[in-house]
Amino acid sequence: MYSFQNDYSELAHNDILVALTKLETEQNLGYGHDKHSKNAKRLIQNYLTPDCDIHFLTGGTSANKIIISHILRSFEAIIAVETGHINVHEAGAIEASGYKILTVKGVEGKITPLEVREVVKANQDEHSVVPRLVYISNSTELGTIYTKTELKNLYETCLELDLYLFIDGARLGAALTADDNDLTLKDIATFSDIFYIGGTKNGALFGEAAIIKNPKLKHNFKNTIKLNGGLLAKGFILGAQFEALFTNNLFFRLAKYANGLAKKITQGLKKLSIPLAQRWQTNQVFPILDEKIVTKLKEDYHFDIWETRDGKQTIRLVTSWAININEVDAFLETLAKLL
Repeated sequence: MYSFQNDYSELAHNDILVALTKLETEQNLGYGHDKHSKNAKRLIQNYLTPDCDIHFLTGGTSANKIIISHILRSFEAIIAVETGHINVHEAGAIEASGYKILTVKGVEGKITPLEVREVVKANQDEHSVVPRLVYISNSTELGTIYTKTELKNLYETCLELDLYLFIDGARLGAALTADDNDLTLKDIATFSDIFYIGGTKNGALFGEAAIIKNPKLKHNFKNTIKLNGGLLAKGFILGAQFEALFTNNLFFRLAKYANGLAKKITQGLKKLSIPLAQRWQTNQVFPILDEKIVTKLKEDYHFDIWETRDGKQTIRLVTSWAININEVDAFLETLAKLL
């Protein structure tokens, strides 16, 4: 069985494993005060605006929970698209923290300024929660990406309405290396209040790097990490990984490779006249197949079934830094034979 189910099935890229091996007998200060964490922050800071704080966190759900709980008061709420990760894939972690998620339909997995305005307008009195935070992900759960104009317009809307903009960057590497992308890490920092750079889904053993641009959100952030059980004593393990990821452009090279494999799959599907449920942009591909074909494919491959309707199933194929291009060729050959 070969897996196209996610982009974190393998342990970690070799450069990161080498970096971690060097820590075996090396003594480091704890809780992120070590030299590796400091150097990793310096390397990342080169891509950002100069006014950013950087903190290393353990994983995506934890990062979302920590960041949201740091920003919001108990009566404040989040605006997100229906397909947003915090709404469908985090076991109610945000709601369990006491915060309501106000959902909108979105367009291709992306929230629009008009939708934000409508939610704020609908929650104006003391009987409702107060919208305070707009949550987006880039790339989205559908593999789509925000353009610079879209992000700028959304951020300006948030500023006008006194809202914070938080970007879930679990797959930010995929977004920034997409063929259609016109954003940089500096742009992401410019047009948001807080975001994170995902390592778990882009070659790291685990870990995300939270970037705080808004000075109102910087104070006591590390206390919030500790409060939520996310402050590693051995924080140098996170620091060393991001040190490796941001040396020799490894972070961007790994993401670009994964996108390239997804592009190859998309081109192969087109030759086979297989439609997509969602246009391809990053390392997620959503082909629509007959249920019988999907059943046969599942004998040899792992993947998620996204939707079932009228005898057809939309499946999700995810490529990663670790997938061999020969496995993509084999998948397309298998699919062609089944058709």
